[in-house]
Amino acid sequence: MTVDIDAMAARLGVDLKQIDLNSIHLPPGEDFGIISDDEDLTAEENLEFDQGFSNIIVVDHLPQVPQEKFDKLESVIRKIYSQIGVIKEDGFWMPVDPSTHKTLGYCFIEYNTPQEAELAKEKTNGYKLDKSHIFSVNLFDEIEKFMRVPDEWAPPETKPYTPTENLQQWLTDAKARDQFVIRAGQDTEVLWNDARQMKPDPVYKRPFWTESFVQWSPLGTYLATVHRQGAAVWGGASTFNRIQRYAHPMVKFIDFSPGENYLVTYSSHEPSNPRDTHRVAINIFDVRTGKVRRDFKGSADEFAVGGTGGLTGVNWPIFKWAGGKDDKYFARIGKNVVSVYETETFSLIDKNL
Repeated sequence: MTVDIDAMAARLGVDLKQIDLNSIHLPPGEDFGIISDDEDLTAEENLEFDQGFSNIIVVDHLPQVPQEKFDKLESVIRKIYSQIGVIKEDGFWMPVDPSTHKTLGYCFIEYNTPQEAELAKEKTNGYKLDKSHIFSVNLFDEIEKFMRVPDEWAPPETKPYTPTENLQQWLTDAKARDQFVIRAGQDTEVLWNDARQMKPDPVYKRPFWTESFVQWSPLGTYLATVHRQGAAVWGGASTFNRIQRYAHPMVKFIDFSPGENYLVTYSSHEPSNPRDTHRVAINIFDVRTGKVRRDFKGSADEFAVGGTGGLTGVNWPIFKWAGGKDDKYFARIGKNVVSVYETETFSLIDKNL
């Protein structure tokens, strides 16, 4: 490609050295037939998480009313759910049976954030509107998940084993150097700390690698990045390929277990009603599979007991880990109680201590 451009420039009598290519801007979406060589790189740069419809709830077991009572029922439901969060404009839909012109007994409500939807589910699932109508509330994402279950069971596809890079290759460095990471502007760079050379030796550099901060895992196996949709971990001898992603919208803090088996992610949501407390969402992911093993949700007050304090009144890190390299146990301080969990089933041990 470069040879063709040089030949064409020579034929036209154009001195490429006098042209500032960075000053040339094509109209958005227009490539003039020139196929980019870095499309794969661009695709890799764009970290995509399955955002789904986590800000929408489905409220079931509503009264089935005729058209003349539709507005009254909508007003009642809106009054209940607007106290929890901000319902989007056109964020309410109550289907009607075309044959009877009555409502079908359920509705969809769209909030501004997933946290508001989660809180609405938590507060109103089982809400008794009257003797005959007790709300059943689910996130729309949960309905979608069950709808995608196939009618017939099929064994999972066996994927061929593909060996991966040694994620602790840096430990075998002939010069016994450590790596460190810096972030300046939009660039994040990993470098060797070479004290004998009095200057760092570059390993890997990437623009727009993270949206807030990066963090090494305790043993240096992974480098974690944080994004609006969640977190991701990277590793390798020199390429730092993405290893796994962890979906947690608006994540603010992350923490690894000492043995690097689990990743804890944290987010908080300021309520629309000033009288309510901040809502907290905490997920514990299996680092290798990316699956949520346990989650904790509640008010910030429930996670603000003991410790040294930190964010919105919540003590960070939330958990203390034990059990050696297998991270067999973790504990957190509650009000007048220390709760200890084991990680085989992620259940509470003897309720409390």
